[in-house]
Amino acid sequence: MKYLSHSALRAGTLGVALIATTAATAFAQDKSVMIGLTSDPSHLYPLAGEELSSNIMYYHLYDPLVKRTAELNFVPGLAASWENVDDTTWRFKLREGVTFHNGNPFTASDVVYTVKKAKESIRPDLAANIATVTAVDDLTVEITTPKPYAVLPNDLAELLILDEEYTTETGDEQMDLKPMGTGPFMLEEWIKEEKLVLKAFDAYWAGAPKIKTVTFRPITNPATRTAALLTGEVDVIQDLAVRDVERVKSEDGFQVITRPSLLNVVLAMDTRAVSPTIEGDNPMTDQRVREAIARAIDTDAINKIVMNGLATPSDQFVPASHIGYVDGMSFREMYPVDIGKAKALMADAGHADGFTMTLDATNNRYVNDAQIAQALASMLAKINIDLKLNIMPKSNFWGYIRVPTENSSFILSGWDVPAGDAGSMYGALFYTRDKKEGYGQVNRGSYSNPEVDALVDKADATPSIEERDQYLQEATKVLMADIPMIPVHYEQDIYAVRKGVTLEPRVDKFLSAYDMDVE
Repeated sequence: MKYLSHSALRAGTLGVALIATTAATAFAQDKSVMIGLTSDPSHLYPLAGEELSSNIMYYHLYDPLVKRTAELNFVPGLAASWENVDDTTWRFKLREGVTFHNGNPFTASDVVYTVKKAKESIRPDLAANIATVTAVDDLTVEITTPKPYAVLPNDLAELLILDEEYTTETGDEQMDLKPMGTGPFMLEEWIKEEKLVLKAFDAYWAGAPKIKTVTFRPITNPATRTAALLTGEVDVIQDLAVRDVERVKSEDGFQVITRPSLLNVVLAMDTRAVSPTIEGDNPMTDQRVREAIARAIDTDAINKIVMNGLATPSDQFVPASHIGYVDGMSFREMYPVDIGKAKALMADAGHADGFTMTLDATNNRYVNDAQIAQALASMLAKINIDLKLNIMPKSNFWGYIRVPTENSSFILSGWDVPAGDAGSMYGALFYTRDKKEGYGQVNRGSYSNPEVDALVDKADATPSIEERDQYLQEATKVLMADIPMIPVHYEQDIYAVRKGVTLEPRVDKFLSAYDMDVE
């Protein structure tokens, strides 16, 4: 049984490390911290796009109605409470006395406005299961869903609330430069590709942040990031390079903090009849070819050689803690590495001589992403697939592979599901494109299976968590058999901090300065 709160996540999957150390010297009264990130955010306006560095900033600047804790429990945020009035109606009582950074009061009209804006933005998925939203009074909102929908509160943890008056006056294009939310921090300065400085919002409804100034520095090169920590340029770094873990552990005054991540590194295969980088008909429309590719990829070798053992080969598309996970089912057990079997499948499908295609991948988004791409090329060469590598920084990558993708046949990317429910992933990645508003918006392989669509629809139309779980488990079984995507591994989140910094990593990797402290 999986529960909405995820308070009973399966033993051994998280392993939180909490670091509380003492420092010989204290910080000044106004505490500050310098954090080295892998990249600069792309946006500060939460309806402009989604990627990790941007998401981290969004949750410093804005709040949702429902908050996710570090362990993915869902708790009151800007909504103090909520109830399911009937099968399709939810009533949210809003928190009193909350203000935006500019002093404007937070009211129900801001919620109504935000839902409307989301539906009109490039992120309609954030409001895909909202039919209507009504301000009953200044502190009460009613939201209806097209059908009974058991996990609406989970979805609302992704919808960050805008100041209606301010956003209307400022305009969408300026919101990246002039964000305005109710979050624990306010933007003070952003010099792109150099630094982003946040100041504490002392009137924050949940209590003023302990740290008053937070500076984020984008340091894309892993070696440079490690050096910046060890020389005292930064206090915390994200994504410590796996090759530097033992080095930092051996240095006095520093500590490495790890925890298993929700981020599932995956390979999306184009299933269109004609694919951009493949000459002639697309072989990957045939399930036998997709299975051959799966059997040629040795995820254990990638973990051991490329990741230094600091990853967990993924057995399904979502972790065992999530709604939709099927107990006892393993992708690697279904499709163990077997080059002989893979070659036979290729021959049966009429592609014994293989084919050429291009893999699109990043070199600064996932841990050792470029090296993983190189390993994949070597592995697929064994079944006569000539894999050309198109490696690029993430700043170019997301636009390049944006749906509908005109460029890609094979994509190395990642996906996590902080809502704790496979439905959000399946609806986004595997639902037939252009069939239903808010669904299939990142279906980069153009996969289409009416059975999967129907199971996602049924899951989204039941008020029962137990029934939803069963429908999504059935969808998982279909997807595991059909192989539109290959799960590779879950990353291990690796942070390094200097002495005197308290850091509790979140399951969703949204590094939170609000939850940090320094001495």
